[in-house]
Amino acid sequence: MNITIRNEQPQDFDTITRLTEAAFKNEAHSSHTEHFIINDLRRCGQLTVSLVAVEHDNIIGHVALSPVRISSGATGWFGLGPISVCPDRQGQGVGSALMKAALAELQRLGSAGCVVLGDPRYYSRFGFTCHPGLTLPGVPQEYFQALAFAGDVPTGSVAYHPAFQATR
Repeated sequence: MNITIRNEQPQDFDTITRLTEAAFKNEAHSSHTEHFIINDLRRCGQLTVSLVAVEHDNIIGHVALSPVRISSGATGWFGLGPISVCPDRQGQGVGSALMKAALAELQRLGSAGCVVLGDPRYYSRFGFTCHPGLTLPGVPQEYFQALAFAGDVPTGSVAYHPAFQATR
């Protein structure tokens, strides 16, 4: 696999939208609004990190990171997602490469940590673990995980940006 991970560029926006839509099209757990979420985060200036995986000048993956609010007042925390890989490239390490680059970028920016909603078997490979004192309302605890870069994982309720409610 010979891919390059880089920051998104304005000419990538439409490709990221199509890629994200295709990546989640057949996912039963999906709201099928992930591409709207990314576009709304970008429009609101809340897309802190947006990386693409490129192979032979083709974008084959994307990951988004945005700030989250924690009810305890802890700052410097970000939410990872959506993360998307072209359907014909899933299971080939593209998502892992994006994950590692995204977490490294958050650390470079000096963030305190990252939360993620998703399959614990997948995200635990990157150091994410469940923390009973940190919750996302309405979500089973085992699917909401955190990774601290500095200090301890805070306690409290996490809220994602309103863009995560985008439907178009």
